[in-house]
Amino acid sequence: MKPIEKFLRSIINEAVDKAIIRAIRGQYTESLYGMIPSTKKVGISNLMEIAMRGNQGTPISRPLGTPVHLSPWEKLLFNPVHLFRFPTQENVGIRTSITIGHRAKRPMTLSIPIMIAAMSFGGALNKSTKIALAKAATAVGTASNTGEAILHEERKSAQLLIGQYNRGGWINTPDQYKQLDAIEIQLGQGAQGSAPQRTSAKNIGEDFREVYGLREGEDALIHSRLPGINTKDDFIRLVRRLRDETGVPVGLKIAATHHLEKELQIAIEAEVDFVTLDGAEGGTHGGSPTLQDDVGLPTLFAITRATEYFTRKKVIHDINLIATGGLVTPGQMLKAIALGADGVYIGSAALMALVSEQMVEVPIVPPTRLVVYTTEQTDQLDEDMAAMNLVRYLNACVLEMEQVAVTLGKTALTDITKSDLCTMDPFLAKASGIQLGYVAPEHQGRFFDETKPFLQTYEEHLQ
Repeated sequence: MKPIEKFLRSIINEAVDKAIIRAIRGQYTESLYGMIPSTKKVGISNLMEIAMRGNQGTPISRPLGTPVHLSPWEKLLFNPVHLFRFPTQENVGIRTSITIGHRAKRPMTLSIPIMIAAMSFGGALNKSTKIALAKAATAVGTASNTGEAILHEERKSAQLLIGQYNRGGWINTPDQYKQLDAIEIQLGQGAQGSAPQRTSAKNIGEDFREVYGLREGEDALIHSRLPGINTKDDFIRLVRRLRDETGVPVGLKIAATHHLEKELQIAIEAEVDFVTLDGAEGGTHGGSPTLQDDVGLPTLFAITRATEYFTRKKVIHDINLIATGGLVTPGQMLKAIALGADGVYIGSAALMALVSEQMVEVPIVPPTRLVVYTTEQTDQLDEDMAAMNLVRYLNACVLEMEQVAVTLGKTALTDITKSDLCTMDPFLAKASGIQLGYVAPEHQGRFFDETKPFLQTYEEHLQ
């Protein structure tokens, strides 16, 4: 051992020994070790957010949504086939296209079932990021959602652009929404419910003011309600007016909640073309942790309940269901489709793919610094490189979904249903209608009948 290395090890050993002896012999309340159980008790994230609240005295704003995973996607497994139904031959193409708004005058057909979620210019993302998202979406034949304001350059780059008729009012005039290929009436989102949001004037640049039509010094305010919509009849009239004026698919976006069926019934009465359900795991550019962590229904259960309700109401073929909220892997996206979604939106995953190569070039900052409107690195994103990374990510996702379709013996992603899934969780099986992998299909009923007393005991214990 070299003399310098030996000396350093000696110093470190002595310091560690002294620290351990002090921790053992001293008062627990004065020991540095006390930080370990304290941190473990509340968690590192909660500890830091407690400190931020203590420093700022106002609701803190966390980017990208909740870190809590409430949808147990890992408990669902696909069922490959071998003989009773043969796998799809490798030279047979898998259909990946979907059509949104069959009843609209101008339905929207996408080459793949993955769309780019609403992430607004200014309120969330910078201009380069919005254009890169639009270019990537166009390259793979899908749609990008502009969010609450239409950026001219984004409209030019996007072959298919969805926009939100929104609570801030920025797309709510004919000269704006007639530029869109589909209109999504945004009443809420998974990460924030229907809570109001405000972007302070100090964070609004000249380009932001121009796109949103704001006066200098004016905050950008998103209300809790859509202006002018105070009854369900107001909403129904709005949907029908937008469909008559534009001919494009008109949909509703809401945060998934336990009141889901009551909300969906009004959507059915309004004859919307699609419903976008944003689960509790949905992302956001920034929002309070309480809204993100403690509000809403997980994406997996929202899809299951909505599909069951649309089927029961006999509108499952009339209204497209788009799922979003915490979907980051191709497996999760395909499971959402198997449960009944026609397509999915991705937001956080798209942004991560977008900056995947470039975040190593701007080290020691989070990747969000390259895409968020208000950051110091907001002008450093290479737009074309970012778009290409997202194109590759989307292609990879679809290819992996096609691989699953082949092993299931299907020739279209839309043919995959919950019958192609099983689960090892009896409660998830009962709630979702997916068969339990423990027992053969013909014994499912007997299993639940025989284990009913045990399951009831467990349910009573949970209560």
